[in-house]
Order: sequence, then structure tokens, then C-alpha cells
Amino acid sequence: MIITYIGKQFFKIQQGDLVIACNPLSKESKYSSAVPKFGSNVVLSTINHPDYNGISTVTYGDTEPFFINGPGDYEVQNVFVKGIGTETTIENKKYINTVYSLLLDDIKIVFLGYISSEKISADVKEVIHSADVIFVPIGGNDELDPSAAYKLAQSLESKIIIPMEYGKGSEKDALKIFLKQGGEEGMKPVEKLTLKKKDLLDKTGSIVVLSSTL
Repeated sequence: MIITYIGKQFFKIQQGDLVIACNPLSKESKYSSAVPKFGSNVVLSTINHPDYNGISTVTYGDTEPFFINGPGDYEVQNVFVKGIGTETTIENKKYINTVYSLLLDDIKIVFLGYISSEKISADVKEVIHSADVIFVPIGGNDELDPSAAYKLAQSLESKIIIPMEYGKGSEKDALKIFLKQGGEEGMKPVEKLTLKKKDLLDKTGSIVVLSSTL
């Protein structure tokens, strides 16, 4: 499995010929001009917002991606996905954010999307607890600051924690705060994360910072 970070909450997860795009930026996003175009088989969109629902961005050639954009149970190309809806707020407007748990190559991945509180319900926690890899938003959110985001990630007892939603300006400070909370000040971003199940055996709450291509 290879995980690369485009920017905001946009990730590409590749397992062999299978490509999964998470929260791709749409053409209406102010960040879209710098987005690389590639084809995907599956698209996960946690929230109906231009920064997170760009299915056309990851539609290329003859491949028509399977689009998942809400709560429910899904199975596509031997990938099992469960989505649970949570309430969130962006710029004082309420949205439904879908938290996804997926099993890919026997690795449990949790994608929190634009979650806005470290306090999550018991039913959500039951589904996403003890993930192998968890994607956690740490910037751009007035309701979930970097310290709270770290506490949430730790409470879920994941093996690898990947922060997202950081970049320029104050969002760089968000990453510094998050890494300080984890005792990983000065950690350098890596271009991509290559992962196999055996690589997770000795991991407990390990932070991996991926460099954005934006």
C-alpha cells in the first residue's frame, strides 16, 4: 500500500492496481489549480463541500470511480467500507461529515474527515477504535484544535496517525503544535508512506507526516 498526500484532506491510497481517492478537491475549490489529475477506482468524500467532494478531479480516461459520499456499508473491489455520519460546522454552516472505516489488504484505515470535536459518540468510537492507520484533521477547524486532535487520535489507540489539513500560514503552526503534543518536534515530512501489514506489528500511536504536493 502506498499513501500520498495532495493537500487539505486529499489523499491517494494505492494497493496494486486499485486507487482510492479520499476527499479530493473539486474544481470549485480555491486550491484546485495546483491539483494533479489522476484516475481512481474508488472515491471517499466525507462532506459535501468544494474542498472535499471533487469526483471529477480523480476521474480520468475510461475509469469511472465508485463514489461513496455518505453513511452506510459498502463493498467494492474487495474493499469493505463503513461510513458513520457526524455533525460538523464549516464557516458557521452545519454539515454532515461521514467518518469512514475501511479494510484494505487486511489493514484497517480510518478517515475522520472534517470532524469537529474530540468527543465522539460510543457507536462511532466502536467502529473506528484500534485502527491500523488513522487520518486526523489538525488545522483549519476552529472547534478541533491541534492539541485536541492529538488527544482524540491517542484515545482511539491507532498504530499510525497521519495528520492532515495543514499547510501555509497558521496551519503550519498547527502541525508544530500537533507534533509537540506527540513528542515529535522537528519531524520531517516524507514524500509517501509505503506500508505492509507486517510493518504495523511494533507500532503504537506513531505519527507519520506526509509532504503536501500543493
